[in-house]
Amino acid sequence: MAAEASASLDANPDPRINLIVLFGGQSAEHDVSCTTAAHVLKAADPAKYRITPIGIGRDGRWSLAAGALAALGEGPHALPGRLEAHGDVIEPTVAITPTAAGQTVVVPLLHGPLGEDGTVQGMLELANLPYVGTGVLGSAVAMDKAMAKQVTTVNGIPQARYMALRAHEVTPGTPAAVAGALGLPVFVKPANMGSSVGVTKAKTVEEVRDAIAVALSYDEWIVVEEAIVGREIEVGVLGNLDPKASLPGEIVPGAEFYDYADKYVDDGSQALIPAPLTAEQVAEVQELALRSFKAMRCEGLSRVDFFFEEGGRGFLLNEINTMPGFTPISMYPKLWIASGMTYSGLIDELVRLAIERHGRQRRNTAH
Repeated sequence: MAAEASASLDANPDPRINLIVLFGGQSAEHDVSCTTAAHVLKAADPAKYRITPIGIGRDGRWSLAAGALAALGEGPHALPGRLEAHGDVIEPTVAITPTAAGQTVVVPLLHGPLGEDGTVQGMLELANLPYVGTGVLGSAVAMDKAMAKQVTTVNGIPQARYMALRAHEVTPGTPAAVAGALGLPVFVKPANMGSSVGVTKAKTVEEVRDAIAVALSYDEWIVVEEAIVGREIEVGVLGNLDPKASLPGEIVPGAEFYDYADKYVDDGSQALIPAPLTAEQVAEVQELALRSFKAMRCEGLSRVDFFFEEGGRGFLLNEINTMPGFTPISMYPKLWIASGMTYSGLIDELVRLAIERHGRQRRNTAH
């Protein structure tokens, strides 16, 4: 009887994919990641995936997210709106060890440094695991705004005028020099941060000085950009070798600019999807989004953000986000839903792309 039961189990193996969801992280975007992960877990089809949520604390410790795991056992409806990145401590090498049965895919829902910047991606490459999103090089370059601007400049992609500065280069005369070179107002940003964390709009030389200090508290490299008077247009890109662009959307900020609170706290911004653009303008911004995606060596997914300077320079690249948020008010999933996909279908496609990319790369390196 035992042998028959064993034979029956072998004949009907669990066909589901082992989905390891990494969330939290050590960056200032920890809370955003915890919220993103909750919604992804709710939407992932339990008939297709065995989900293991792994939280990374602000202190860098990895843990099996016991609360999320228990809630998953009760069903997606039991999951809270935000996961907690703590539980039984687990070594990273153990956390990402593939199980004996079935395909394993990692979903690194990590925003900002030590997550979206190629560090975790490198670890997953060493572990020989497929993972959702862009690889090591593209993640690192896109995360660093200064390097990203150099790459896109070489590729002829239009963008705002800017200066990149390192901490030791900043002198008492720097704020005045910045104002002289770029005019006022300017935006001052940490080079390696997302979700508008540490970003300040400075209208005077004194405000530039204060804004530089804020940005340097997050990163030793900062970027100062001319302020663009224009509309904020965003495009979702999905794919590997043959990526597709979504319908563009427009953000109408509720604050003076689209800052962290406007994105994740106040919900004061308004999203117009599709953006009110002509057919020619839609085609142009989609083409620029795809060019930017390819120039940055992105794969899987990215949200490409533009300013639209009507009557002036047209579309100007702002930045590329290789792991955009999936919160209820995040643009990336909204753009693809407006383009004909479902939330859960988007997750399925990202997992498929991860497996496809991993298989292709392993074939290329198997010599």
